[in-house]
Amino acid sequence: MPITIHSTAEVSPKAVIGDGTKIWHNAQVLEGAVIGENCVIGHNCLVGEVTVGNGVKIQSNTDVWHKVTLEDYVFVGPSAVFTNDLNPRAKYPKTKEEWLPTLVKEGATLGANSTVVCGSTIGKWALIGAGAVVKGQVPDHALMVGVPAKQIGWVCECGIKLEFVSGSGGQEAGSCSACGRKYTKKGQEVGLA
Repeated sequence: MPITIHSTAEVSPKAVIGDGTKIWHNAQVLEGAVIGENCVIGHNCLVGEVTVGNGVKIQSNTDVWHKVTLEDYVFVGPSAVFTNDLNPRAKYPKTKEEWLPTLVKEGATLGANSTVVCGSTIGKWALIGAGAVVKGQVPDHALMVGVPAKQIGWVCECGIKLEFVSGSGGQEAGSCSACGRKYTKKGQEVGLA
C-alpha cells in the first residue's frame, strides 16, 4: 500500500515511513523518526526521533518526543501528552542523553488528554482513561483512570472490562463478555489462558 502524506505535512527525508501509513495535515515528522506500516499520524502531530510500531494510531494534536517508543497497535488519543524530562528548567536544559525513556507496549490505549510522565512503562493492552496522568509502571491489561492514575480493573485485548473469579492456587479466571477470550490472573499478572 502506498504512503499518504498530506501536502501541508512536513516530513524529513531522513525519516523512515512504513507502507500504508497516512500522515495528515500540518503534521511534522522529524529526522530520525521510524514509523511502521499502516499507521495514522493525525493532524497537528509531531513525531520526533522515536520508534513507532506497525498499526499505531496517533490522534490529532499529540507530540511524541525523543525517547518515546510506541509498540505495534498502540492507540494514542487526541491531545495526549508525553514528557521526557522530570524536572525541566529553561535556564538549565538537559541533553537528550539525560532525558528519561517512555515505553508504551503492544496494543495499549492512551485516552484523550492523558499524560504519560517520562520513565513510565505502559503494559500490553492496558487502557489509560481520558485525562489520566500516569507515572510509573502499568501492568499488562490494567485499566487506569484519574489524577494521579489509579488502577480500577482489567481489560481484554478488545478493550472490554474483565471480571475474575477465584480459582485454585491463588489464580483467578475470567473471560471477555464481548469476544470470549479467556484470561488468568495471579496477583498483578494477567494473561491469556
